[in-house]
Amino acid sequence: MSQEKLQTAIGKIINEISGFIPEYMSNPSDKSISNGNVAVCVIDKDGNVCGRMFGPDKNRSRQSFKIAWTKASQVWITGMRTGEYERKVFNGEVDEYKFGIQRPDFIGWDGGQPITLKDGTNLSVGFSGFRGASDLEIVQKSVAKTKL
Repeated sequence: MSQEKLQTAIGKIINEISGFIPEYMSNPSDKSISNGNVAVCVIDKDGNVCGRMFGPDKNRSRQSFKIAWTKASQVWITGMRTGEYERKVFNGEVDEYKFGIQRPDFIGWDGGQPITLKDGTNLSVGFSGFRGASDLEIVQKSVAKTKL
């Protein structure tokens, strides 16, 4: 996929994410985490970064983006979901030195995941601001809705 088409595709995914935020905000367990100050970060195979911060509190949204970037970059480096990488290291299935992400730098929380578009394009996506399961789900639903 050309860089221009990829940027358009990522923009579509981010726009879909924005449409799901009110739905997830209606769940008190999700709302209580960041009060809607959430963020998404997308990294393509070449290391290009795209993202967006949502919510009225710029400082809280900034913190959510920092976490989303950490999640996305860990996925970009390891090719594994956040949480999965840490489990594999702790179970001795993966040498923590293999990817250069060592225990003090583990993100540990769910919310970072590899996404493969229908044309085979791989993206590393991090979302932060809701519960980990919700962070994963909102990205998956958004990609599915774009039909990319």
